[in-house]
Amino acid sequence: MNIDIPEGRDAIEYVWGEMIPGIGPAASRFSMAVYAHTTLGLREFEAARLRIAQINGCVFCLDWRTERDGEKVEEGFADAVARWRTTGAFDDRTRLAAEYAERYALDHHGLGDEFWARMTAHYSQAEIVELSMSLGSWLAFGRLNHVLGLDTMCVLTGGPSPSGTRADTP
Repeated sequence: MNIDIPEGRDAIEYVWGEMIPGIGPAASRFSMAVYAHTTLGLREFEAARLRIAQINGCVFCLDWRTERDGEKVEEGFADAVARWRTTGAFDDRTRLAAEYAERYALDHHGLGDEFWARMTAHYSQAEIVELSMSLGSWLAFGRLNHVLGLDTMCVLTGGPSPSGTRADTP
């Protein structure tokens, strides 16, 4: 842990809920909104989320699996995400979601016309904006959790979110 947490306090609740009261709770609500209000399919959502988790190295995010209506991605999905370029497990939308996540995190200046032609062939404008906002949330908050050492302190204590997941701040 790279910040001091008062004895007996839950690190996640303290940092995200109390430490910076004007920002932390709002950030938490944004993080949860990505799960609660997504219109993206589970596979492309998880491909993008997991690719950001792999890049960030957030332990909690790597272990997390989004659940919708009792459904989760299959075992081995995270391995397929790491091999998004060559895996046979993905359709075009899922592969593009993983690619966009990686490029968003590592080469956002390199997103040229060829990439956008492929994206707009498979995603609507609204879906691209939604995916971009989701990527921003995961990139920022996964890195925050990892850098501060919170990613090993996260526990699933919250009740079900409106999307059917159990979460605090993935």
